[in-house]
Formats: sequence, structure tokens, C-alpha cells
Amino acid sequence: MKTKKEIVTDLLKKNAMGLTIVEISRLLKISRNTVAVVLAELKGENVLYIRPVGKAKLHYWRGNKNEN
Repeated sequence: MKTKKEIVTDLLKKNAMGLTIVEISRLLKISRNTVAVVLAELKGENVLYIRPVGKAKLHYWRGNKNEN
């Protein structure tokens, strides 16, 4: 079974247009708080690009240099 972090990562990789926390939460049917925690971990790993749009923030997969 995949971890929530892996599931969120897969979703971000498939959505090049970026997603908000609410969109990720609705698509995966997990709480916004859980999504926020996972996104904070990914941001710490420097694999996300975050673009503020008004009050919302769009999250994009940046990946890392070791990925193929």
C-alpha cells in the first residue's frame, strides 16, 4: 500500500497545471490538514514549486535532480 506522501506525489506529477490543497484533498478524499503536512514535507525536500494565486497557492511537481 502506498503512503499518503507517495499518493500526493503521484497526483502532482500527473497534474502539470498545479493543484491547491483543497483540490488535492477532494481528489484523494483525505483531510486538508493531512495534505498540508505532506506538502510541507515535499517542500522541505525541495521537490515542489509553489505559486501564490490570490489567497490560494498552486503546488507543482518540480522533482529532483536524481530522478529520471
